[in-house]
Parts: sequence; C-alpha cells; structure tokens
Amino acid sequence: MKALRHLTLLWHIGRQMGWRYVLFRARYWLQAKTGILKLRFPKRATRRSLMTIREWRNHKPAFLFDPEKLTVERNAGIIGLKWRVDQMNKGRFRYFSNHWFEVADWHTNPLTGFVYPKYQHWSGVNDLSPKTGDIKYVWEKSRFTFLYDLIRYDFHFSEDQSVKVFELITDWIDKNPVNCGPNWKCSQEIALRVLNWTFALHYYRLSQTLNQLLLDRILSSIYDQMCHVATNIRFSEIAVRNNHLLTEALGLFTTGLQFPCFPESERWRSHGKRLFEREICSQITPEGTYLQFSMNYHRVVIQLMTWAIQLAEFNNEWFSETVYEQADASLRFLRICMDESNGRLPHYGHNDGALFFPLSECDFRDFRPQLIALESVLYRLKESDAVLNEEKEWLGAGQTIDTEEQMEAILDGVFNFREEGYYVVRDAATVTFLRCGNYYSRPFQADHNHLDIWINGRNILRDAGTWLYNADDESTRYFSGTRSHNTIMIENFDQMQKQHRFIWTHWITNAKGKSGTADDGFWIETEFEGFRHVGKGIVHRRRVVKKADQLHWLVEDRVLNVPKGMRIRQLWHPDEGFLDDFRIGAVDEQGFEIPVVLENGWYSEVYGEKSECDVMVYESGGNFIQTVIESRA
Repeated sequence: MKALRHLTLLWHIGRQMGWRYVLFRARYWLQAKTGILKLRFPKRATRRSLMTIREWRNHKPAFLFDPEKLTVERNAGIIGLKWRVDQMNKGRFRYFSNHWFEVADWHTNPLTGFVYPKYQHWSGVNDLSPKTGDIKYVWEKSRFTFLYDLIRYDFHFSEDQSVKVFELITDWIDKNPVNCGPNWKCSQEIALRVLNWTFALHYYRLSQTLNQLLLDRILSSIYDQMCHVATNIRFSEIAVRNNHLLTEALGLFTTGLQFPCFPESERWRSHGKRLFEREICSQITPEGTYLQFSMNYHRVVIQLMTWAIQLAEFNNEWFSETVYEQADASLRFLRICMDESNGRLPHYGHNDGALFFPLSECDFRDFRPQLIALESVLYRLKESDAVLNEEKEWLGAGQTIDTEEQMEAILDGVFNFREEGYYVVRDAATVTFLRCGNYYSRPFQADHNHLDIWINGRNILRDAGTWLYNADDESTRYFSGTRSHNTIMIENFDQMQKQHRFIWTHWITNAKGKSGTADDGFWIETEFEGFRHVGKGIVHRRRVVKKADQLHWLVEDRVLNVPKGMRIRQLWHPDEGFLDDFRIGAVDEQGFEIPVVLENGWYSEVYGEKSECDVMVYESGGNFIQTVIESRA
C-alpha cells in the first residue's frame, strides 16, 4: 500500500512538474548518494593572488556607486540604525527583518540549538530533519545582509566600520571550508552572499583596512563560491527555476563583470546576463505578475532587476527590450496592489522574510523603497522624501535617467490580470484584492478566491502569512492550506491535496474570472474547479461587489457538486478590532441567518513569528452563502 502511494505521488509530480524534472532530481539524488557530487564539488580552496590592491583601487568596471561620489543624503539622526549596529557590536544579529539572536558561529540554529557539522560535505547535509529545524535560520546570518546596516552606519554617522566588516567576512571564510557545511548547500545563498560582499568591497575600496593579504583571501573565496554556483546552476534551471535562478544568474553576471581577474569571468558574465534576461522574460508575465504567486518574492525580483539593469547600463551593456517591459509591468502590477498610505501589499503567497538589499529605514512590509528604485531606473521620478529615496541612491538608480517621461499615476478603478488571475478594485482609499488563476508552475498555497481588504493602510481581512517552511505537519498545512485564507473550504479539505513540504497534487488548472463597474460600484466574479481529491466537478464561484465610495462589500459564494453529506465553510481572518469597527453577517440561499463560529487560528506577520487569532467561520449544509461586510460608522 505504501509503495502504491509513492507511485501515485510520483505520477502526479511527473504529470505536473514534467518528467524531465523527475529524471533530473532522481539523477541528482543518485549523485549525492554515490559520492559523485563530492567529486564534482571538491573540498579544495583557492589560495593565490588574483588582483593587486592597486588594480582593485583603480577598478575599471563601474559599480552601482562610487564611494567618493555618493549622492545619499546623510542623516546622523537615524536612531534605529544606530541601535541595530549597537546590537551587532554585542554579537546579536537580526533574522528575517525582525528577530534578534545572539549566535557566535555560522552553523548554529538559534531556535533548536542544533549545530551543523562544518567539515561535512554540503551534499550530505540534512536540511529536512525535525532535529535540526529550519535551515533558513542558519543561512540567514550567512547571507550577510547585515553588512548594509554597517555600511549605512559608516556613511551616516562617519564612523569607520571597515574593521568590523572585514573581520566578519574573514571569520566566515575561516569557519566555512570550501564546499563544506550548510552554508554551501544552496547556490542562491552563495550568490547572494557574494553580491553583498561585492557591495562591501566597493564601499571600502579605498579603505586602509583593506590590504593585499585581505583582498587575496576575499577574492579567492568569492572565486570558489562562484565556481560552485556556476557548476551547480543546472540544478536551479531544471529543479527550481524561480528567484533562486535569477539570483544565481545575477551573481555570475556581477562577478564576471566586477572581477575580470578570474579565469572564467568573461564566460560567467556572458552566461549570467543571458540567463538573467531569459528568466526575467519567462518568469514575469506581460501583465507584470510573477510565477511564484508571492508578493514578497516578487519584491525580491524587483531588487534583482534594479541591480542588474543599473550595473549593465553603467558598463555600457543592455538587456533586451522585453526585460525593461517586464520591469515596467511588474512595477505597475505591484503599485496597483499596494496601499499608498504605508506601502504595504496583501500578505499574499509565501513570505520567508527576504529583503536582499535592506538599504532604507522603512518597515519590512513597506515596498515603496524598492518600487521607487526600479521606477527611477525606468522613469524620471517624482520627488519623494530622503527615507524613501535612500535605496535608489545606493543602487545608483537616481543617476542615469535622461527622460522626461513619468510613470502613469495609479487611479481608482477595476484592474484585471487575467493571465494569472488577479483582480483588484481601488476605490476611496481602499484596496480589494482577489486571486483566482490557473497553476502552470508549482503552487505553494491552496488559496484560490482569497479576498484581501485594505482601508487606509489597515488590512481588515487578511492572509495569515507563512510562519516557517520546515515546521510540523499541522502548522505547515494550516499556513499553506486553505484554512489560513479568506475563502471556502469543504469540511476541512484543502482546495488541492497536500503532500510533502512544497508539494501539492491536483493542481487547479481550470480557473477564470472577470470584473467591471456597475452604477453604484465595482464587481469581481471568479470561479475555479478544485477539491478533486474530494469529488468530481466541484466548482467554487465567488462574486464580490464593492459599493462606490462606501465601506461596504457583498460577497456571494456558491459551490457546485458538493459531495452528499458534506458542508461548506466560509472563512474570514479579521485584524484586531475588526468587530469593533465593522459589521459582518451571512445568510443562506433561503435568506436564513447563518451564525458565526469563532475558531482558533494563527497569524504570522513576519517569518518565524506567529500569534493566536480568531477565525470567523460561516458553515452551511447548502451550497450558497451571502455575506455583507460594512463599516459601523
């Protein structure tokens, strides 16, 4: 029976992901088990001088900024930045943009206390064990995103941080032998680390702390790390193909361009640029939506595009016109979904706390610095305050615009992104967001017909978030499943069938929708066929009507072909104080009131953090529920 389940799962994976994917993963697994990966990725470190300190200081390929010509507005009153650097001086580091842990080494999971063996070949490191916990807690510190706080503190407070920066980099090199331990396991983490080291090397290019011996050690390590990425990039091309591959491609392009002393530099530059260009055109739709169905991962790609486009143009290289078009479309899509008052977007899709280049004092959930930076690449930017502008200045995005063209303002109205199934109504400082689209790439959450509502920066009906990737089965099913979203369940069944970790079967591939305006407001109508592991032909139809200029929403849910004896459950995840400020009520098809039931749920504002919350549930033995949400004022 167990063998049959495994064969059935394999059939689903092959049918949905493709047999090329299955065969590649099988071969890769075999290479790990037989030791072939140990031969392909030897524990051999480069120890030689690749560039003289004089050559580095007279660096020819242009970077995103010149440390002697920075246009960032200095501000010695940034209290939060000073506090964060004080914490780092005490040995505490920030994880996932929110949590602080005191971890002296590079291999300890601060949640579980598990210490990964640093001399074990990376191919033998187990990242899925309950004992070890979520490996992202080890990778996070080794990303070196904390360097941006040290560099920004150095600039704003005129207090040299070069000794601290280079001590941390060399300590990592000493404690992470080539191709050993957890920090060599993920090529994206390696590429991101190299990008961040490169940023620091440029800022301290003229620093007296940087001597020949130190430069040799850092460049040798960068070379070894990018050799790993270049050798392993086929894995990301076939088995991952998302923001991981884009980061690795940008790492190759940047390294090849900035370090011409490496033997493979020209090949890396050319291959990285070609791969980045291809994947931007593939991973972002012409409508501007992103294949990972995640707002935060889309922001990751926004930062990668800003870096890539700027670096290329500063060195008289250009991407294809499609890259610029996809960047423009992405910018427009995210701005339409964004609440203008605080820069936040629906907490939609997986969110692992990633912010690759934290170059401002804005809150993690505030997307404006990243969108402003990309907008500055494409258009003549309207003036904004120094806090929002800082990231674009560090990334050189305010230096190259020679156009008078400005981005078109986002006005109120109805917006359809039918290719991926996003529907948005913007009206009188509110954002009504609903998603119902087909899956052509791997889904992460069973969240079709999820409805998000924002009012003046307040997310009154929200997505529960992510919490952790490697958690217990119950928590994983909750946060990635249907129950953590504002939609319909049948009994306690998800819309798709959950398997291992990131694997779903019975993908939703028959979804559609439309939206428009009426005399007194706006409407969205969507439907999808799902719950195929529950019964055949089950269709969930949702209609949302937003009254113009009023805090009033009507939601009608109809579920066709519900199996006999099963009940439908309409779920709502309100923010704190919702019931004080808003009324919500539901009736069935005969107009009889359906009593609300409060259940215990969870909300995760940021990765690794969760808090208990109420989930409002309207349950019916019929197939129709009509709900009204309105202000008490």
